[in-house]
Amino acid sequence: MQYGICNLSIVPLRVEPSDSCELVSQVLYGEIFKVLEQRKSWSRIRLAFDKYEGWIDNKQYLEITEDNYKRIKQEDHILSTDLIEYVQDENQQLYTIPIGSSLNGLELLKHTHDGNTVASKQDKSHLIKTAFTYLNSPYLWGGKTPFGIDCSGFTQMVYKLNGYHILRDASQQATQGQALSFIEESEPGDLAFFDNSEGLITHVGIIMEDNYIIHAHGKVRIDRLDHSGIYNVDKRMHTHKLRVIKKII
Repeated sequence: MQYGICNLSIVPLRVEPSDSCELVSQVLYGEIFKVLEQRKSWSRIRLAFDKYEGWIDNKQYLEITEDNYKRIKQEDHILSTDLIEYVQDENQQLYTIPIGSSLNGLELLKHTHDGNTVASKQDKSHLIKTAFTYLNSPYLWGGKTPFGIDCSGFTQMVYKLNGYHILRDASQQATQGQALSFIEESEPGDLAFFDNSEGLITHVGIIMEDNYIIHAHGKVRIDRLDHSGIYNVDKRMHTHKLRVIKKII
């Protein structure tokens, strides 16, 4: 088994080994992973944080030892909290990194960083403040940064930046936590899930106070939430059908 670390800012994780194939997620700076299969130009990997799998370009990561992989995996996550920052290598070259980048591998990569970080669990009340960091970020299928993010990437990153671990896709996140019977039982920071006409969960957002929700739909936006689902305040219509509310923490 081989192991790797992302040494670049934002690397695409694709469904098949081709630059033209679907983006299913992104690997942010400092994330570590197992290499499940390696070809001439591409590797199929499994991320340590959420066990998400996909294909990554071999030119966009560095191999690390199993010992270093296990050490970093066991450590508490140290994450960058600036919208965008830089790390510097031995030659004083700068690499941009987005909010939510992992800094546990700095020594291994021989990089330095002097920006703001977080390394412990935050109070649940801090989730909404973090969510506002992504407000108006454009929607991007598979995205995980303020420069392009999807609905479940948004919820995962908000929780991750506060020290909590949830899975990558909306349908996976819906398997976590405790289901609530009514919106009135929810608190700011709880997750609301929505299904399509086939009954499949395809969307997720973060509940706010006073029956509002922040979610990624076209952009990260704030809409109304009621027992039917999301009421888009611009279109004056419901856009998503409520399936379940989950209390994760």
